[in-house]
Amino acid sequence: MNGWKTLLKKEVLRFWKVAFQTVGAPVLTAVLYLLVFGHVLEGRVMVYDRISYTAFIIPGLVMMSILQNAFANSSSSLVQSKIMGSLVFVLLTPLSHWAWFSAYVGAAVLRGLLVGVGVFAITLFFSVPDFSAPLWIIVFALLGAALMGTLGLIAGLWADKFDQMAAFQNFLIMPLTFLSGVFYSIHSLPGFWQGVSHLNPFFYMIDGFRYGFFGQSDVSPWTSLAIVGSAWLLISALAIHLLRIGYKIRH
Repeated sequence: MNGWKTLLKKEVLRFWKVAFQTVGAPVLTAVLYLLVFGHVLEGRVMVYDRISYTAFIIPGLVMMSILQNAFANSSSSLVQSKIMGSLVFVLLTPLSHWAWFSAYVGAAVLRGLLVGVGVFAITLFFSVPDFSAPLWIIVFALLGAALMGTLGLIAGLWADKFDQMAAFQNFLIMPLTFLSGVFYSIHSLPGFWQGVSHLNPFFYMIDGFRYGFFGQSDVSPWTSLAIVGSAWLLISALAIHLLRIGYKIRH
């Protein structure tokens, strides 16, 4: 237990020492999205009957920030440790694969939530959304951050250099995040693209999180919970297996 806590503390300190870059910069990016999209599309796009467009996109921006930063934390940590050669010092410890998993994913969840809280705090100056079902907000924030932190762990194990990591993030994570309904309701899309959106697991994380604020969503929050929860269990099983066999970290 002490070993797990020590590794978790190391991972938290790693991003906290450069919090201006790892927490402050993502918050600024999300606020810029809000300023641009909210200013341009406010009054032109109607999503739900009683909800303004600016209020609608705030939960999406908060969740997008949580997901992207949870992924970035665990993935960048492993890749950086590989390139710098410092990963060997962690490998020398008698930590189990469960301890590795808990520490890396735990730190990723913490960073994702910190960025999400920061984004939400700033967006309160623009619009104060409702809190129709706060428990759903907490559940999807934690589950979404855990899923992306776990996916980042897998990506970090697979990648050997920053170019591979950037490709994974730019060609998979970023498109799936932007096409998940952050800036629009999928009901505004043609039928074909609605079907495509239902194949995107990121959509269910965004939609379930938004339900917690407005009590309205494109699909049932229970459906979203089942899909996101199942996806996290599958990805976690893969991540733990890769850690157990020492995939690309034990030679």
